[in-house]
Formats: sequence, structure tokens, C-alpha cells
Amino acid sequence: MPHVLEKSVTTEVPGPMSKATSKKLDAVFDARAVYFVVDYDKSSGNYIVDVDGNQYLDVYSQIASIPVGYNNPALIAAAQSPEMISALVNRPAIGNFPSAQWNDILRNGLLKVAPPGTDKIFTAQSGSEANELAYKAAFMLYRRKERGEGQDWTTEEISSCLENAKPGSPDLAIMSFANSFHGRGFGSLSTTRSKAVHKLDIPSFNWPKATFPALKYPLAQHAEENAAEEKRCLQEVEKLILSWHCPVAGLIVEPIQSEGGDNHASPAFFQGLRDVTQKHGVVMIVDEVQTGFGATGKFWGHEHWNLTSPPDMVTFSKKAQTAGYFFGNPLLIPDKAYRQFNTWIGDPARVIVSKAVIEEILSKDLVAQCARVGDVLYTELEKLSTQYPEQIKNLRGKNQGTYIAFDTQDPAGLVSAMKRLGVNIGTCGINTVRLRPMLIFDETHGNMTNSHALGKVLNSRA
Repeated sequence: MPHVLEKSVTTEVPGPMSKATSKKLDAVFDARAVYFVVDYDKSSGNYIVDVDGNQYLDVYSQIASIPVGYNNPALIAAAQSPEMISALVNRPAIGNFPSAQWNDILRNGLLKVAPPGTDKIFTAQSGSEANELAYKAAFMLYRRKERGEGQDWTTEEISSCLENAKPGSPDLAIMSFANSFHGRGFGSLSTTRSKAVHKLDIPSFNWPKATFPALKYPLAQHAEENAAEEKRCLQEVEKLILSWHCPVAGLIVEPIQSEGGDNHASPAFFQGLRDVTQKHGVVMIVDEVQTGFGATGKFWGHEHWNLTSPPDMVTFSKKAQTAGYFFGNPLLIPDKAYRQFNTWIGDPARVIVSKAVIEEILSKDLVAQCARVGDVLYTELEKLSTQYPEQIKNLRGKNQGTYIAFDTQDPAGLVSAMKRLGVNIGTCGINTVRLRPMLIFDETHGNMTNSHALGKVLNSRA
């Protein structure tokens, strides 16, 4: 499709057909969150088309989950392959009855891009489930160490866990950070701290919440203050580990807090976090559900940290088109079969698609492209921020690929105005606009998105 957006949107947004279709859907399926209804057959590459025929440059990419464009030929070929047909029509219970191809699919796909220091994987259905399973693994490892290697479960542990009682159901905790988002399952929701709409009315575990650094921008002008803030937050993490009412078995952190407002911290902070977790025997889980698969200009966001030792577990989903967690420590494999288990253990069909995504990313060097285009995108936004300082504040994401965001007075209004000009972007946190383009987004898109459409919107609102 062309890069030109002129006359790409010819109706209101959402248009009349979108509204009618959404209304019909709402009778059987909650459609209150629908932005517009999509014609996926007509969508292609970086462009999404709605049922009214409006075409948008998609810089939101299905909540950061589309890696290599709509109707990508390589993914279509994978979807039409004999392996895919078999996985779809037979959908194996992977834990009991894996296909003969399962080992090769994992080794030549997901394990090919395993984060440094990890060589094992557990697949899952979603980012929320991946985090839930990582928490379980952290708890089982804690008790395994406490019990002593080779020691079996006691009769009392076995009987009490079925009553949700001690010692079989111990008091253990996972630490997370203020403004974090880790999912909507019961365990993952207890570590989600960003928006009340996710948590209200849902019982939660009594787990600790640490403060995530609140950096001041521009970073170069606030280096001392930001260093002091990160030191304070690290001290708080250690204090919570030592003082919480029960042992903290694990800590989960996002490389960039995404839903909570695109909040960053320095590599030094995360290095300090790793030191604290190792010092106290706390499993460190890095939630790469949104940052993984190249979006930050490296395949994994935590590669920017230059850690001296790898995280214990790295969870993933979104652009991977499947989900799960990577790990290296063999003790994170449960002591008995069936402890980390469900019927499908993810979905082999989605893992096949993920393999095709990985091949596309590696063969076209899309991570390097993302880093390069991100520099262009950031530079364009930096220019606009000097021109419209009240509307582009706290610009962040420099040298983080296309993972860029800024604060503004009316994010919903800005996003709505951008849609009318044919650019689909998103919000997060309270006052933040975030960019989440696909890995195939190039310099032409980057220049046009900022100097053309966004510049028009900002000028009209100045």
C-alpha cells in the first residue's frame, strides 16, 4: 500500500458501518471497547482498513502484538503448511502426546532466539498465563530449596494443600512495582498495579508493591536526581524483601512499564535489582510480553541492561504470536511431572506461526531496522517537542527502537484527531501517548507520521 495518507479516511471515526456492526455485535459480545471494526482481508503491511473503507497507518499494531505486518506472505505460507493443518485439526495435548515435529519446531523457532543465559522453555496461551506459570515455578523452586534436594512431600503437605491450608499451601509472595501491568489472572492481577478497572472487585493476594523510579526528563539535565531516585527505589525493594510478612519468592519487572505509562529506568537500576534478588535468593522474572521480539531495537528489552547474570525467567507473548517463559536453571523444572501442565500447554499452531515470525525477523534484520527507524522517529518527535513543548512533554524512548512515548494534555483527543488523519496510535497510563509500530515500519513511515499527521494535529491544538 502507498505511504501517502491523503484522503485515506473519508468518514467519521468510527464510521457508520463500524457503528452498525459494533452495535449488532454488542448484543452477544461486549463491544464497548471497540475502536472500529476491521476488514482484515483488505489490510496489508503497516496499514489497517476498517469496514467503512478508511485506511490507517497502524502505529498501535493490535496493542503492540503485530510483528511483521498484516497478511504477511511468510506467515500465510506457514498457515497453509502441512504442519499447521495437522496442528489445527489435531490440536495435540502437548504434555502427553507431542507431535514428532514439536522438538524441531521449538529448537528452530523460539529457542533460536532464547534470551542470553536461557535454554529451556515452557509454552503458554497468553502473557497473563505466562506470568502465572512463572510465579508457580518461583514458588515451587523456593519450597524445593527449603525442603532440601531429594526430599519428598510429607503426608501433611499433601493433605493440607487440598484444604488451601499450611504447610501445603504456604504463605509466599511475588513482588511487583507501582504502575506495573502483568495480566488479569488471579496471580498476575495481584501484581498488576496500573489501573483500578482491572482489579476492582477481584480478591487479591497480599503481595508487596515497590516503587518504580519516576525519572525526570530530559535525562541529561536530571542525572543526579534520577540516580538518587533509583537508589531510593532499590533500597525500598531490599527493605520490602527483608520485612514482608512472608518470604518473597520472586520479583517481576517490565523493562519498560507499558500500560502504566511507558515508564523507564536506567540499566544501572536493573543491574542493582539483579544484585538485590541474587543476594536474597529471590527469583527475578522479566516480563517481556510487550517489549520482547525487537520492539526496543534489541530482540529482548533487557539486553539493554548488560546484566552480569541473566534473569531467572523471561516471559513473552504479543509479537511472538504465542506465549510462555524462558529459563536456564534446571531446578525451575518442577520436581514431579504434571506440576506445570494443562491440556494444550499453549497452542502448537501459534508456535508454528511464531517460528515463521522469527524467520522473517532474522532474515530481514528487522531488529536492526527497528533500532534505525526508532532513531528517525525520536528525532522527528524531538523537533516537534521544541515547537510544541506544552503538547509533547517528557519525550522518552531514545535509543529504545520505536518504543517511544510522550505525555500530553489530552491524549484521548490527540489520538482521536490522529485517526481522522489516518494514523492509528494509542495511549497508556494517565497522560501518555505511545507509539507501537510493527517491525516493518520504515523511515518513510517514521518521517510522515510525525512531520505530516502529528504536526498537523499539534498545530491545530496549539
